[in-house]
Amino acid sequence: MPSIALGKMFPRLMSYFLSVLSRIGTSAGLLLFLFSAAQAADADRIEMRIEMFAALGVHVATSRTILEEATDRYAITTDVESRGLAAVFLNLASHSEVRGRPGMDTVRPEVYRGEVHRNGVHTYNRVDYGADGMVTSGSTPPGATRKPVTPALMRGTVDQLSALFIMERQLATRGSCARVVAVYDGLRRYDLHFTDAVPQTIRASGGHSFAGTTAVCRMRREAIAGFLDDAGRSEGAYAGTLSYARLLPGDLIVPVRMEFSTEFGSVTGHLAELLGRGAHMRFME
Repeated sequence: MPSIALGKMFPRLMSYFLSVLSRIGTSAGLLLFLFSAAQAADADRIEMRIEMFAALGVHVATSRTILEEATDRYAITTDVESRGLAAVFLNLASHSEVRGRPGMDTVRPEVYRGEVHRNGVHTYNRVDYGADGMVTSGSTPPGATRKPVTPALMRGTVDQLSALFIMERQLATRGSCARVVAVYDGLRRYDLHFTDAVPQTIRASGGHSFAGTTAVCRMRREAIAGFLDDAGRSEGAYAGTLSYARLLPGDLIVPVRMEFSTEFGSVTGHLAELLGRGAHMRFME
């Protein structure tokens, strides 16, 4: 019977989607709210909350991101926690942070740290970026992979938070997200391909009150090394559609909706709360 089958599948679905979110949360689910560094003489702080939903509209996680940026530095911190019924099946909490220096056309991370706590199992990643482009990293415990990530493949990469920062700064200042960014997250090496899509108008629905015209960016992840499968489609989001709007003063663009494709289906995130530059906006409880 369908209802019985769904009941048996639900715990597995929730565990799967939260496993996916633990990877999305440090790579693509926690998109940043970006602005030109030239506007901030002192560090500008903006905070954002995004609510994540899996199949059937089930609330699975909350992510919170803080961006602090000045003319000579930036820092991004992201935290993800499982929510609702999903937390019954998988107790998940992840934390990631990066510090670095912005430039005219890109940013240069200096140190990235990430950790995931899943049902009592703790995973830690670190990546250090040298001024000469050399990258060193470590993971505890080490991840089992098909193709090792060599030092040559790490060279010249950025972390996943900085990769989105680069793309979104470009979108905010140039009106285009078209770009390819080389990423190493401490375990996996991949390229993120961003392309422009047709602007869309979002209407308030499903408890989300944002409505307006958005700039749309497509994302595609190209697996290079460190994945369990050659195509990289068995570990989190491999494609997505990201919608942005200008909600605060200045040269600022904010992700209001994001849809990710995974090997098991789609995961959707909605901007729920935004705080900064004298404003406090709520779009969801």
